[in-house]
Amino acid sequence: MNEASAPSGMSYDEIALNPPSGVEISSRVLAPALVISRRSDRFVARLGARRVIRGAERILSASDVTSNWVVDGAMIFPLPKDISSIAAEALTGCDPENLTFPDILRLERNAAETLPVIRNIDNLRTANEEAGADAENASGDVPGLNATLYPYQAGGVAWMHRMLDHTGGVILADEMGLGKTIQIIALFLLSPPDPLSPALIVCPTTLIENWVRELQGFAPSLSVMVHRGPDRTGFHKDLQKKQIVITTYDTLVNDNVIFAGLEWSFVVCDEAQAIKNPTAKRRLAVARLPRRRTIPVTGTPVENGLLDLWSLVDIAIPGLLGEQTYFETRWPDDIDAARSLATVTDPFILKRQVSEVAKDLPERIDIDVPLELGEELAKQYDQVRSDTMTRYPIAGALVATGQLALFCAHPWLRAESTTTPDWEDHVIIAEGSGTPLVTPKMERLLAILGEAFARRKKVLIFANFNQCGPLIRQAAAGLSKAFWGAINGSTPQADRQATVDRFSEHDGPAVLILNPRAAGAGLNITAATIVIHFTQVWNPALEKQASARAHRRGQTEPVTIYRLFYVNTVEEVMLDRTHWKSELGNEAVPVSVRDGTDLQRALSVSPVQS
Repeated sequence: MNEASAPSGMSYDEIALNPPSGVEISSRVLAPALVISRRSDRFVARLGARRVIRGAERILSASDVTSNWVVDGAMIFPLPKDISSIAAEALTGCDPENLTFPDILRLERNAAETLPVIRNIDNLRTANEEAGADAENASGDVPGLNATLYPYQAGGVAWMHRMLDHTGGVILADEMGLGKTIQIIALFLLSPPDPLSPALIVCPTTLIENWVRELQGFAPSLSVMVHRGPDRTGFHKDLQKKQIVITTYDTLVNDNVIFAGLEWSFVVCDEAQAIKNPTAKRRLAVARLPRRRTIPVTGTPVENGLLDLWSLVDIAIPGLLGEQTYFETRWPDDIDAARSLATVTDPFILKRQVSEVAKDLPERIDIDVPLELGEELAKQYDQVRSDTMTRYPIAGALVATGQLALFCAHPWLRAESTTTPDWEDHVIIAEGSGTPLVTPKMERLLAILGEAFARRKKVLIFANFNQCGPLIRQAAAGLSKAFWGAINGSTPQADRQATVDRFSEHDGPAVLILNPRAAGAGLNITAATIVIHFTQVWNPALEKQASARAHRRGQTEPVTIYRLFYVNTVEEVMLDRTHWKSELGNEAVPVSVRDGTDLQRALSVSPVQS
């Protein structure tokens, strides 16, 4: 006898009075549970029980949440008489015939001892697995899209389209270069926003022009308006004239009352690391928006700690991971907690890597270039460490690593203070102490540039301090003629793409010197085939995003990525952090779990040879 053939709509007492033929009635009351199962494309709740017979566990389900009995073979077992009312109370606000995954997690969190929750789900797959399955059948041709999607992109769009109907939110965390923007645009075309309930794209100022260009190029049928600057509207009705509204995070904060005056069909948060701080004004402004679907877009959903992920997930699917205090207690910042959390969040976060899906991309060659400071510079390095620790005894560790990274960039660079958040943007050149312009790192850089110029290659140089650019230009004065350009935090937004265009269109060798914090995201620079990291960074996500400027969709040639670093210095520790994070792949482990040991190591290693 099975569940389908058991009598329904009757209580245990009624069945016991008139048992069906061939059925035995047991008087043994089983400990009840709320059993969550999957039925086709939905989740359902049933009353049930767990039986263990000779070490083998069996999950039994009733026919619904009102039946106080279960069937096991040809035997009917009773559940407690009042269990239906207990289940009804537990399921308040939920539809037992169509549970959302947030409902399931909430039921598990709030489960009482009298009615534990059993998740009897064998086929809850990760977002990557679901999108991979979709990619096998999805069409790359989306009506109205002036492009053909790659299979993995079509799979991503199909997955988002389906999941948004069930959850109202997802996180798109594909690696840089896999085309997150075009996937969002294709999604808009599948569910075109109505101007009365438009889609909202919130992004950094630096990406406004990129979104406008991409929408105009790929989906000209969609109407677009930009809301920022002195001429923006003061009334929410004026935002209901186009299908898509693009604004910046700061504008959203300033005009939050206006934006909250209507319901948005989509809210897309690009470079969503801007809303990882739960108490930040930007995040709170996004959280207040009435919206039907929410998509944080970021290549790095976890950078500083697991709370980053809670912040993004709670924007995408409010309540999925519980309140912040519960989350921090349940999932502290350690590797075991991160892996446990991934089992909950992976069904909602699409986080594919280039190596996994873009098999047709040309080869990427990574070359670490270890360098010796030399005896004199090594002594100066140790002196900088000692002086900084003496001057800043309380914040010494963090300040010292900043000063040491600055010295590794070039001994001529000076910062009045490394204790302010934007200290890296206020570095000056102070030539002196008899230190030559061409350091070991500069010498190696010039050798790479010389070979690149001879082969008419285009090169990206990433340097974390803007004043590295003038020093590199000065040192490279003797090289053959080439195009030189730079993009950093002081480069006007309107000039950035124009600089990239001139670099890309130049007939001959060319160099772009970029600050990874200002130009490490949002720019497509596939004309370059050589990337040089002149400085290393503490945050591996910055390096990863920067390298992806050249090795991405549209690239047709192999890309070589050089990382120049001084051995036995803070730079080697930074590089180790980058490799460690890369080896973890898609695991949502925050690099912050290593901060303490890495800081200690950074201040203990010395380039001075004993």
